Amino acid sequence: MKIELMPRLRMAADLVPAGARLADVGTDHAYLPAALILKGKIPWAIAADLRRGPLDRAWATVREYGLTGKVAFRLCDGLTGIRPDEVDAAAIAGMGGETIASILSAAPWTREEDVPLILQPMSSMPELRGWLQANGFSIQEERLAKEGDTLYTALLVRAGEMPPLSPAELWAGKNSGDPLRGEWLDRWIARTGRALEGMAQGRGEEVLHRRRALEEVREGLIKMKEEWEVCQK
Repeated sequence: MKIELMPRLRMAADLVPAGARLADVGTDHAYLPAALILKGKIPWAIAADLRRGPLDRAWATVREYGLTGKVAFRLCDGLTGIRPDEVDAAAIAGMGGETIASILSAAPWTREEDVPLILQPMSSMPELRGWLQANGFSIQEERLAKEGDTLYTALLVRAGEMPPLSPAELWAGKNSGDPLRGEWLDRWIARTGRALEGMAQGRGEEVLHRRRALEEVREGLIKMKEEWEVCQK
């Protein structure tokens, strides 16, 4: 018996260290930990969520796949209900980047204990990468996955310093050989272009400052796309 994960969660599952006791924050149906346990990649997990409804769905999944006793449940905000000695890795997926940063800020032990973190932000990616850089975390790896027309990213993060990220890298991450990388950059180039068009009629020093910053980001993204294309040849 196994669970076939959608590409977004399969990407996150691939980044979970083998043998780790996993905290799955924002677990919803607990598909991620259940699939990993069924596969034999991890022995045990904590399914955590802020709301009772998702935990009820998680419990239904665990019961359906005969995993009772291999998944614990916590009704808590982020990692507040989880002790450092209970887990070896944590996945925080399906929420905004600023929310993820807030969860990690409230759990400094993730940095102090060098807990591998699998992060999957749905928004505020520049803010999250900037926060990680400023707070003693290093992005070890980034991956991309596509579901329908939507692209998703997942970050493997550990404690430690990392080289400064450029404004464009804060938005789109560092260049890699991922086959979806070109499309990922195209989407950010298009998004920043639309934002600049919307700011074209704006006036005032603050608007001009934001426009200049966004122009720098877009120029960096275009350069990254050109460099990526050269590497693909």
